Amino acid sequence: MPQDITIYLTDREGELHTLIAPTDMQMNLMEICKAYELPVEGTCGGMAMCASCQCYVESDHPLPERSDDEEAMLSEAFYVEENSRLGCQIQMTDAIDGLKIRLAPSE
Repeated sequence: MPQDITIYLTDREGELHTLIAPTDMQMNLMEICKAYELPVEGTCGGMAMCASCQCYVESDHPLPERSDDEEAMLSEAFYVEENSRLGCQIQMTDAIDGLKIRLAPSE
């Protein structure tokens, strides 16, 4: 049975957005942000090759480990923190309902 989850996103200006995301469409966080017209570029189209969708995970949700590609991209990105993730690598699943994230600075 399809289910929607809620993601709480703080944008670069500090404004909180409540995003409703489907779990049955194989979407990732970058795609959800773009659907809500939030300022996330996703220049590489979700291939973990640009870091334009970098965000900070601010809640304690069980996320998969960073892939080698994600680690490599974050090692070259700016404003990386311990809780940095690429939005394109966070899939919409029931396990992340209530996830709190903050967009990383764009420059």
